Amino acid sequence: MPHSWPVQDAKARFSELLNACLSDGPQVVTRRGAETAVLVPIAEWRRVCNAAQPSLKTLLLADFGRIDFTLPERRPRKRRPPIVP
Repeated sequence: MPHSWPVQDAKARFSELLNACLSDGPQVVTRRGAETAVLVPIAEWRRVCNAAQPSLKTLLLADFGRIDFTLPERRPRKRRPPIVP
């Protein structure tokens, strides 16, 4: 579990917070007891960003199609002769 830092301590001892992040992993910053931010090493941040899936909005606005929707050629229809009473 990441170590928790009150915002006042994080501001006053930022170098220590940064060193803890690099040596021990992610560090949580709290404000009034509520978790508000996380400091993570850059390698982990890049891994998380690269693993993130694109949003639906991004997919819908993309210039390329994700699936090829080519339809097969249709044969001409055969017409029935008209019914004459």
